Amino acid sequence: MSQHTTLRVGGNAESVYEASDPDGLSGVVSFLVKEEIPYLVAGKGSNLLVRDGGIGGVVILLAGAFADIQFEGSDYPDILAGAGLSIADLLIWCREKGLSGLEFLAGIPGSVGGAVAMNAGAFGKETGPRVREIRLVSQRGQLTARDRSRLRFSYRDSNLEPGVVITNVLFRLDRDAPKTVSARIAGCLKRRKETQPLEYPSAGSIFKNPLNDYAGRLIEQAGLKGKRIGGAMISNKHANFIVNKAGATAMDILTLIDLAREEVRRTAGVQLELEVQIVGGAEKP
Repeated sequence: MSQHTTLRVGGNAESVYEASDPDGLSGVVSFLVKEEIPYLVAGKGSNLLVRDGGIGGVVILLAGAFADIQFEGSDYPDILAGAGLSIADLLIWCREKGLSGLEFLAGIPGSVGGAVAMNAGAFGKETGPRVREIRLVSQRGQLTARDRSRLRFSYRDSNLEPGVVITNVLFRLDRDAPKTVSARIAGCLKRRKETQPLEYPSAGSIFKNPLNDYAGRLIEQAGLKGKRIGGAMISNKHANFIVNKAGATAMDILTLIDLAREEVRRTAGVQLELEVQIVGGAEKP
């Protein structure tokens, strides 16, 4: 799985299925549920840490039609984006069409589906408020949709149940001049490059920020900035990032995660909550 995650670590998947359209995905999920075979949607792997033992069951990757994007309706600048579309490609399209509202996502190496499921955010803004509808495959393998009235978003979370697979997202955006949208995207990228270690593989923020504080500040206060175990290191630029400096294993990263939680609890009395999703078996096969 190291080739399917932005941390570039993790053991193999037992099986990988590349879905190309919602109907095919629905059939596969129905089969997996009926046969009680576990499955995981990997997205772009930007918020995922796979243990060295790999993943049992089926890892689902979204391709083909899941990377499509188009206008939906004519009364408002609503767009329908496939869940497998990268954030980068989404923003390129929005810039060309003069659509504003998601510029804050610039630089996040994830997918539309992942950004919505975890309510990705930055610079005081979140994805959830822009979502009008989510189309998905249910836990039973049925194609369905949920409009805004049935959706709830909170800090780095949503009310989507485990096992549902997002296929498309309907966003409501604002019209603006392409040059203005481009400038906002560039500004967000510049700020991200100045404050985050984008030059190394990472999963993004490891921990959620505690109420009225920042996980990075607490980890730095605990004296762990630059702490290295094996090929993994707590970033010198942003302490809430663990980077793969050179040939790190998942165990290297997990050890740093445990150390950060322990030291922050000891020095600040705060229990850090994970933002990254950890999956798979502990041991290499």
